[in-house]
Amino acid sequence: MATYSVHSAQATLLLNLNLAGGLFPMRVALGIEYDGSRFSGWQRQSHRLSVQVALEEALSRVADHPVTVTCAGRTDAGVHATHQVIHFDTTAPRPSRAWVRGVNSNLPGDIRITWVRAVPQVFHARFAATARSYRYVILSRAVPPALHRRRVAWTYRPLQLSAMRVAAQYLLGEHDFSSYRALACQARHPVRTVHRLDITRCGDYFYVDVTANAFLHHMVRNIAGVLLSIGSGARPPQWSWEILQARDRTAGGVTAPAGGLYLVAVRYPTQFAIPERGELPVFA
Repeated sequence: MATYSVHSAQATLLLNLNLAGGLFPMRVALGIEYDGSRFSGWQRQSHRLSVQVALEEALSRVADHPVTVTCAGRTDAGVHATHQVIHFDTTAPRPSRAWVRGVNSNLPGDIRITWVRAVPQVFHARFAATARSYRYVILSRAVPPALHRRRVAWTYRPLQLSAMRVAAQYLLGEHDFSSYRALACQARHPVRTVHRLDITRCGDYFYVDVTANAFLHHMVRNIAGVLLSIGSGARPPQWSWEILQARDRTAGGVTAPAGGLYLVAVRYPTQFAIPERGELPVFA
């Protein structure tokens, strides 16, 4: 509680000083949501459209100085977010509503700021996060979707919910997830702790909700690909455990499509007063 008071007071003081016309550097945290369908991913890339570049350009216009942002988790091409968290440093004296309204007016329609907070300099969108949550959405029916074709993964095969739930239990806890990460993953080590892996069904839609301390490149999509194979009856539930124990990506299943994946929550220590979750995508 004492830490919360010190950090909050510091952030509020810096915000007030900036609004009064001072030039003290202030750290600002933002919550954003985006439809990743037409982007090459979060990260800045040469000659390709990225969420990061669009956001930095909009923030720079409002701040009237170049802005560089840091995010909680870099999403791949075609992946969406309802609760991406970023931070940036600025000396621009802007009230909260100016950041939200001003930046949104300079963003394309598929990216929006949902909230803004002044935070202490010790806050870091990536390294201060203690957990992240994703939702993967699968449509199981004979006909592929038209309206949601870039927002869900589709399979024509019927899926067995019970088999998928059994398979998910093998992946809970701390494990070496080498078999579930992309071959090009640059993480220093493959050990991650999965706190939650739930599968629910509503009509023809299946929702895979996973929370972990951190994720490897393609980890959620590779888990979803394994669950799809198991749910369709092509593999037994224990296959998810066998893949895990192999610690070899070539032993795993296919990588599920990007369009079904959403970053929906990022958790931080309570002293930063950061909202924990965005809206969950629900289609049924």
